[in-house]
Amino acid sequence: MEAVVVDAGSKLLKAGIAAPDQSPPLVMPSKMKLEVEDQQLADGAVVEEVVQPVVRGFVKDWDAMEDLLNYVLYRNIGWEIGDEGQILFTEPLFTPKTLREQLVQLMFEKFNVSGFYASEQAVLSLYAVGRISGCTVDIGHGKIDIAPVCEGAVQHVASKRLEIGGVDLTNLFARELKKSNPSVNFDTSDVERLKEQYACCTEDQLAFEAIESSCQPERHTLPDGQVLKTDSKEKQIFLLQQFAHLLSSPQNTCPRT
Repeated sequence: MEAVVVDAGSKLLKAGIAAPDQSPPLVMPSKMKLEVEDQQLADGAVVEEVVQPVVRGFVKDWDAMEDLLNYVLYRNIGWEIGDEGQILFTEPLFTPKTLREQLVQLMFEKFNVSGFYASEQAVLSLYAVGRISGCTVDIGHGKIDIAPVCEGAVQHVASKRLEIGGVDLTNLFARELKKSNPSVNFDTSDVERLKEQYACCTEDQLAFEAIESSCQPERHTLPDGQVLKTDSKEKQIFLLQQFAHLLSSPQNTCPRT
């Protein structure tokens, strides 16, 4: 059996059998719902809690991660207990050694894999386009990794990790929308949808001013019928500019190691 490749991110988990020129067959949210029995409620009612196994690119809840991988490998990939294969994990920049050791222990002791390998995402991104050297910029849901790679080796001394990502832009967008729509109740998924549908980035200041002058107020109907108003698309563009400003702030730059 070919090796399985797993890329577990803060928002999405991608997995599939290693094969050239093929998109991952499984792409699913990495968050899970955990059913917990609440003793304080009548008849021992079950309460659902949202669990996020991966936060800012790193595994934070190993029990949830084990359940997630069990679902992915046995129910989707097609592994059978006692006949597990080899597995390749992608890992973000500056993954702590302790987390890597925990992942290795989990895969050998719980999943009985016949082979394990972890490779940094920057290296694999270059391999995917047929290169072994280059500079990669990985902008994710919870972090940004910037890493130069020379002949298949990440140059960590010149690499940077920023603890900011798409989720921070979503939260910033949500706060701005709440200011202009104080009576409307909306959740993160609504804001994510609006952000992905309308937010954009301009190439320069002139392009920004051109879009800013042509923007018109927008009205959006949420799934529950509530109407959400945005002053104009310039708000979304402004937020992306604020996001870029946050990235350039010195306090968001990780020290070199």
